[in-house]
Amino acid sequence: MSGRLQDRHCFITGASRGIGKAVAKLFAAEGAHVIALARTQGGLEELDDEIRSAGGTPPTLITEDLTNFDAIDQIGAALFERFGKIDVLVANGGILGSLTPVSHIKPKEWDEVIATNLTASYRLIRSFEPLLRQSDAGRAIFVTSGAADGARPYWATYGISKGALEVMVKTWSQEILKTKIKANLLNPGRTRTPMRAKAFPGEDPATLPTPEDIAKAFLPLALPDCTRHGEVVNAQE
Repeated sequence: MSGRLQDRHCFITGASRGIGKAVAKLFAAEGAHVIALARTQGGLEELDDEIRSAGGTPPTLITEDLTNFDAIDQIGAALFERFGKIDVLVANGGILGSLTPVSHIKPKEWDEVIATNLTASYRLIRSFEPLLRQSDAGRAIFVTSGAADGARPYWATYGISKGALEVMVKTWSQEILKTKIKANLLNPGRTRTPMRAKAFPGEDPATLPTPEDIAKAFLPLALPDCTRHGEVVNAQE
């Protein structure tokens, strides 16, 4: 029996651990060819082993930092050369930064968080829109956060990066209304990830949903029959 993403090319960032890894495994189980990008080669190799062991299509692994923007352009060109299209883009990779008052944010950390969480997604849109247009049903999913509401003291760097991401993706979604692309944002909510543990070190991780639980919310937004567009979808609603 074919999976719901059978033979679709799905590009996932931050795929070596946490939510990104769980999404990659789920999509592979649904028949997708996963193209996994992360900074950690070892984590990608573990993902490869797990997908193959489960009988999935061997993934394509790309070890790269999202802030190497020239590389994003090169990857887009290389994927077009090899596959001619991308069916699903999952922009999941991101960093937290320090939780600190706005006046205490270090410029270097500000630049790093904005580059990783916001500018990288702009570069992905720029590089991958032509690939998504070649699909019969291109789908783009960007991971956001409840911190995007700007109402959380000490979360400025991360919250601003996600708030701006939401504006950008919603704007882009209106620009591609006449295409076959559907673009949405997904807020995972409280999830048992290393980033969550860093932000809330005293929290009992056993009380939180796992990345595998959250990954299920990505699937409907990746399917060809998805009709949602320009929305913020909350995984835990």
